[in-house]
Amino acid sequence: LDVASIVASIVTLGVALGVVFGVALGVALGVALGVALTVACGVAILRLENWLLGLPLVVRFRHNRQWRIPRVTPLPLYSVSFRLKNWLCQDWETGLHNANQLLAYTLQFIPVIQAVNQVLAQTPPEQVVFRVLQLAEKPFDWQLVRFASASLNETLKSKFIEGFFFLPRRWKEQLQARFFTDTRLDTPARATAAGFWYLHEKEPAKAEEAFAVVRSLPYGEEMFTLAQTLASFNDAKEPNTIATVKIPPFPQQPLLRPVTWQTLTSLRSVVENAEIIQRSQSAYLRSLALNRALGELTEILDNADTLPQAERGLIVDIAQTWKTALERIAKQVGKISITQPVVNPYVVGPPVEAELFVGREDVIRQLQELWVRSSQLQSVVIYGHRRMGKTSILRNVASFVEASVQVAYVNLLEVADAPQGVVEVLMAICDAISEVMQIPPPSNEDFLSLPQPTFRRYLTQVEKELGTKGLIIALDEFEKIEELISARKIPVNFMGYLRGLTQKSSKIAFVLAGLHTLEEMTADYFQPFFASVITIKVGFMEAGATHQIIANPSIEDFPLDYTPEALDKIYNLTHGQPYLVQLVAFQLVRRYNDEVFQTGRARDHIFKIGDVEAVVNDSEFFQRGRYYFDGVWGQAARGAAGQQVILRALAPHPEGLSLEALSHGTNIEIAPLQEALNTLKRHDVVEEIEGRWSIIVELFRRWVLQLA
Repeated sequence: LDVASIVASIVTLGVALGVVFGVALGVALGVALGVALTVACGVAILRLENWLLGLPLVVRFRHNRQWRIPRVTPLPLYSVSFRLKNWLCQDWETGLHNANQLLAYTLQFIPVIQAVNQVLAQTPPEQVVFRVLQLAEKPFDWQLVRFASASLNETLKSKFIEGFFFLPRRWKEQLQARFFTDTRLDTPARATAAGFWYLHEKEPAKAEEAFAVVRSLPYGEEMFTLAQTLASFNDAKEPNTIATVKIPPFPQQPLLRPVTWQTLTSLRSVVENAEIIQRSQSAYLRSLALNRALGELTEILDNADTLPQAERGLIVDIAQTWKTALERIAKQVGKISITQPVVNPYVVGPPVEAELFVGREDVIRQLQELWVRSSQLQSVVIYGHRRMGKTSILRNVASFVEASVQVAYVNLLEVADAPQGVVEVLMAICDAISEVMQIPPPSNEDFLSLPQPTFRRYLTQVEKELGTKGLIIALDEFEKIEELISARKIPVNFMGYLRGLTQKSSKIAFVLAGLHTLEEMTADYFQPFFASVITIKVGFMEAGATHQIIANPSIEDFPLDYTPEALDKIYNLTHGQPYLVQLVAFQLVRRYNDEVFQTGRARDHIFKIGDVEAVVNDSEFFQRGRYYFDGVWGQAARGAAGQQVILRALAPHPEGLSLEALSHGTNIEIAPLQEALNTLKRHDVVEEIEGRWSIIVELFRRWVLQLA
């Protein structure tokens, strides 16, 4: 640009100096000085020594002499501009490649600018944004993009005035003010080029203004939103301002800058995590958000080379600024102040519902596959031992199967002894269906006179109202049916009757939840129904899920935290038994509130192994958990003989006993002992590892030990 500036102004220089000095020294001296300076500049700029050295080659190789001349002079050659313009018109992409080659290997900057601008001026508006994007993809010199918008002529004149070192500064400024050297937004091509230039110069606000001119053109809105987003990001320098960045909606596919938008999505994630860091009271959530944000920023910086040149530097600056800002507050993220009792987010006793229901994604996923992604609803049996969360699954599954499936929940314990027998069971089912379908149930008189036909007609009516939807009838505590059949309160063929109803409709299915495995259910009673049913076992939670549920309860801004060792300790004590997991965590929060706000004892907000041990060693803990412990113990009194005896024998041995040692300690023969152990194993009470039998749940083992 400096060379071209002098070249374009050689003649002007002579005349101007002549005029300036002519006033002071006379016309003769001015003309002489002008001529002398012109000759001097000509020698320097025309580079006569290069012309002379290159002349033999030009004479020898006449066929390409016109392309050797541009290499030794910056003077604009018309042939260069003319040929490049033809290339650009024929194939814009190839022409740009040739333009960059000219900039790299010749001094013909001015003809290149002229050719590019002439072709852009003739480009249809709908192609402008895409063509300028190609121009800005990998230019040899970014001045090419700048002068696709700014005036090269005006800039050269301004640079020329700048060179008059003997003129007063005020004079130079007055002269330079006459020339408009800034980018121009008066045409779509110039505005688009200005937008990319300002992105490269890390001025996104100016880029946003430039791209606003072409918003109505193809890809114009995308580039405007991109610049607008980067401008918002660039203004945020501290964690509190990062958290409050207002981000415009991102454009839809297809995208002109997919890699950039992927990076902006990562930056948007950083904003969301910064918001959590600023507003959350949970040290765990804040630390988690900080780690996620720093991870996103590190990923951006590590892959910066994949970004387009125009916005690469700007995005790298934003990412580095944000990373530095967040790293500065890393030490403060875990520090919070708790001034009032903590709301206990853990639920002990009743089934959890709504946002408190977390975990069990594996079971929910299976039900979604059977009920949402299948062409026909499938009946399901969910089984597992006490307090495993079966009821919570049934009460919450409706929110996971979308609006295409209605779930009618029935707790069979509510029918008690069912003095009216099958009538009460069917009425309970109809009431539950009526609640979700808003279809009035049959009258009591109809049920009392003809219970089964009445129920069948009601289901037929419900099926018509379903349309394209499905209906799942959820029967909780289904062992109650077995009890009623055994007590002759309902007919033996009742389950066969229900199966017949579901076979008539692909829109209606049952899900039954209870303790028993299929092997334990009376075959004569349940075989007609369970011949083709899908079974899902609800067992212990994995360690990872247990940690997540404890450390990240569903209520917002939970301010307490756990050391990893404390989380491991809770899992080791409970083996992921949902009820006990909730009970331990519930008691920890309760103990914290008692210590801090009742006794006034100062302590940190992080639970450690000592806190966990203190909770489970308190006699109140086993009293509060009696529903679980009594339930498992009571179940061991039914079925195979000797289960409780075995549990008492195993309780003093956390490391377990061999079959022979257990037989010796219980005085039970191997065959009946094995049968009892198999029953306990099916109920998730004991397990065998390397030939040694032990109680699975450590807290239950301690409870049994207290019975001795």
